[in-house]
Amino acid sequence: MSIVNPQNKLIVILGPTASGKTNLSIKIAKKYSAKGGPASGWNGVEIVSADSRQVYKGLDIGSGKVTKKEMSGIPHYLLDVANPKRKFTVAQYQKLALKTIRNIQKRNKLPILVGGTGFYIQSIVDGIVIPEIKPNWELRKKLEKKSNEELYKILLEKDPVRAKTIDKYNPRRLIRAVEIVLATGNPVPSLLNHCEQQRDGGLEILQLGIQIPQEQLKNNIQKRLTKRLKNNAIINEVKKLHKSLSWKRLEEFGLEYRFVAQYLQDKIAKEEMINKIQIESEHYAKRQMTWFKRDRKIHWIKNQKEADKLTKKIL
Repeated sequence: MSIVNPQNKLIVILGPTASGKTNLSIKIAKKYSAKGGPASGWNGVEIVSADSRQVYKGLDIGSGKVTKKEMSGIPHYLLDVANPKRKFTVAQYQKLALKTIRNIQKRNKLPILVGGTGFYIQSIVDGIVIPEIKPNWELRKKLEKKSNEELYKILLEKDPVRAKTIDKYNPRRLIRAVEIVLATGNPVPSLLNHCEQQRDGGLEILQLGIQIPQEQLKNNIQKRLTKRLKNNAIINEVKKLHKSLSWKRLEEFGLEYRFVAQYLQDKIAKEEMINKIQIESEHYAKRQMTWFKRDRKIHWIKNQKEADKLTKKIL
């Protein structure tokens, strides 16, 4: 057997919400951790999260954060690394994630990057330079007076690619996106057209995208929502978060957090809350796929068997 050098390898598992990324990543990690050792060139597998809500402390149930039991002994990173009172930027994520991945590789372990936040993943896979734009408070005051529809229209004109994937109901993200494109005069960097081994200064990257039928995905989202609503789990989580966070901030986290916060403020009825979470989660999944489909280097898979075949090639 030829010895594998884990210090230049990275496996990425991506896909839409509720597609089974966490489950697949842990299965692969357990399988290849068991096969590790001197002959294989690595001595374990560790997972790095690429989820824009799971980075925040306290956002557990609504973000689908993996539990200690579900981890099955596989180390996980970039969970609970940010204070939900403050915005955690893509630039901050990129810096932490690259440092974590390199640290895993230096210990002769294999990193697996897992998540559904397209921009987070792209920041690592393509090594894009993310502008560190300081807040323009004067501009923000002007933009805050505009409706979500008006902000989205500006972004659509200035940066149509970012507009396709952004949460158009999130004023904070819309304002930040407009602020960046106006400050730099440039849209979000487009995906680079280069081969796997040229990415991030020599990293050999295998991107596995989970492809799941739309109806099945819809059912998965529904089952997951039912589980999160059991014993009012997600409602109690939002109540707890509200002790230190404003309703406005909670709504900015989107999906469950937005609509549960609205329900707790008596803005919508419980049935309407459930319907809105389901519908918006389906829309979010479509936006995620729109982002991922831009990258022709992603290998789309339907099950673990297909993932194993591709994984063997890189290992």
